[in-house]
Amino acid sequence: MSNNLGLTLEQSVKYQGRWGQWAWMFHRLSGLGILAFLTIHIADTSMVYFYPPLYEEALKLYKSVPFGIGEIFLAGALLYHAFNGLRVALVDFKPELTRYQRQMWVGVWALFLVTFLPAAYIMGRGVLRSVGINF
Repeated sequence: MSNNLGLTLEQSVKYQGRWGQWAWMFHRLSGLGILAFLTIHIADTSMVYFYPPLYEEALKLYKSVPFGIGEIFLAGALLYHAFNGLRVALVDFKPELTRYQRQMWVGVWALFLVTFLPAAYIMGRGVLRSVGINF
């Protein structure tokens, strides 16, 4: 995975596009973040079978504030990756939409913000409640 991340960062510095570069880079980084989460999730869930006490410790760790914040970032990565993936698929199936890619990317961000902000608020309240802060 580190090779993919290195390649992503290297290519993002070399490529001199504009909004298309940002769309590609965010899509790539969100996909790598999701892949990292899935890898860790599969490994820790397998501990239920191989070493249950370690799994129980992992569950305690996952209830901490840093992991709660990480879940908010994961939700954001999933939403952005899904909406931008739909944009990419639309352009693949309807090449005539290529000329509207910038507008569609703005639409991706609009959909992302409309869905992510309420989700982040709800998830963030849960994280704050876990440390005794209620609002």
